[in-house]
Amino acid sequence: MTPPSVALETVDPVEPINAVSRAAFEPRDVPVIRVDRDLPAVAAERFTAQALRARFARPPVWEPELRREPRMGNRAPAQAAVLVPIVMREKEPMVLLTERATQMSTHSGQVAFPGGRVDPEDANIAAAALREAWEEVGLSADYIEVLGSLPTYTTVTSFIVTPVIALVQPGFQLTLSPSEVADAFEVPLSHLMNPANHRRHAMVGEGLNARQWFSMPYQDGAQERFVWGATAGMLRNLYRFLVA
Repeated sequence: MTPPSVALETVDPVEPINAVSRAAFEPRDVPVIRVDRDLPAVAAERFTAQALRARFARPPVWEPELRREPRMGNRAPAQAAVLVPIVMREKEPMVLLTERATQMSTHSGQVAFPGGRVDPEDANIAAAALREAWEEVGLSADYIEVLGSLPTYTTVTSFIVTPVIALVQPGFQLTLSPSEVADAFEVPLSHLMNPANHRRHAMVGEGLNARQWFSMPYQDGAQERFVWGATAGMLRNLYRFLVA
């Protein structure tokens, strides 16, 4: 199954790494064709720091479910990295996500991971993810333990994104970059790793107008956090990795 693909405007000063445009349609309105309630959730014992470290130290035999979105435009492929921060809260692990700034011309209000293009000055992919997390939300590397990475995910705009998975110890304070991030919030890892919360959406049409993608909505008090597109696709791959 392939996440959605739509034309992106070029006026956005910040490159879209793990989001897709909502200008052409409202993703919440696209019909849900399936909810994966028949698939097993990741067992809670696999969410401990020790278990997560062991999983990345000795990876299982597994296959990512989603690797590439249909290409649109002529952008040359570029390496990018996102940080998937698992915050080890006392009650349960949480995943730190961001909401893009509302004043942005494209992708405003969308849920994403901290991330961006790999710069020549970055020592490696993980360094790029850590730098982006610091620049976007002020998450200090002092609190971060990188576990490893998942296979790349290529977006509609030809960014070859490496998701870098990391444990984050509580006690950090965030400082959001207002030009990029409107909000930062946490979603329980157990919610995201339970396929009963994975919805498959489909649009009817021909060619690029026939698209399917995942969403993983989370009710955060009175606000719905609508995780979808590339962000949901990378989380689905994390699910496949942890459940294998």
